[in-house]
Amino acid sequence: MIERKNSRVSHALIYLFLTVWALIVLFPFYWMVLTSFKSFTAYNSEYIPKFITLQPTLENYRDAFTTVPLGRYFLNTLIFTVATTGLMMVVIVPAAFAFARLEFKGRNGMFALFLSLMMIPTELVIITNYVTIVNWNMRNTYLGLILPSVTSVFYIYLLKENFEAIPDELYKAAKVDGTSDLKYLLKVMVPISQPTIVTIIILKVIECWNSYVWPRLITYDANYYLVSNGIQEIRENGFGRENTPAMMAAVVVISVPLIILFLIFRKKIMAGVSRGGTKG
Repeated sequence: MIERKNSRVSHALIYLFLTVWALIVLFPFYWMVLTSFKSFTAYNSEYIPKFITLQPTLENYRDAFTTVPLGRYFLNTLIFTVATTGLMMVVIVPAAFAFARLEFKGRNGMFALFLSLMMIPTELVIITNYVTIVNWNMRNTYLGLILPSVTSVFYIYLLKENFEAIPDELYKAAKVDGTSDLKYLLKVMVPISQPTIVTIIILKVIECWNSYVWPRLITYDANYYLVSNGIQEIRENGFGRENTPAMMAAVVVISVPLIILFLIFRKKIMAGVSRGGTKG
């Protein structure tokens, strides 16, 4: 009886802690959405911030699409995200399969050298990529935005670990039946590793959607701005720094696609993360 009571108390404390923590985490997003529905006059007249608004307005959202070409920024980001993620999957899936299943001389040493690339500071990689893209005259082009991001050592490593967790007997049986490596990869390994692959795709989409430093370096033409650069453009040449409600409306519009994406695929993301942490 005492143990059951202690268990209930401990569970109640855990749920209380999780509830408080959830409120802390979600409050900035709530404040962003709330501010986006306040008029510029109402927001600036609040000497003490109000946690509700009795006169919501959609004017800020209208301004977000009419003051600056936010729709164009969305299209650029969509093209960049889809193309980069698609090309990356074409690169990393065969690479992970080669390191996980194919036998060739120097495989382990090559993979160790490959992993050592993760130790190179990001700043050095950006500098090298910038010089290369400039020398190829690819500034203000989609190729210049996309090419430096079409591979990832970490994602290859993560996918390789999942491929290695698939029993070798399946591969040997497929080879006995005369199945090619490509067919085995597409028909067996990819479906089995689907949760991890979906997780990698979602993480890459989020990475591309939030990309800021590289697009800022490689583009100075507003026709190639992404939504992350568009926020800076909005602040500097759009609403102005003082119009916080309009800025919040633009940020909400930019954030909604990622939130919807996570809500749709949250179960697969959790399954992929949990699968990535186990082997065998």
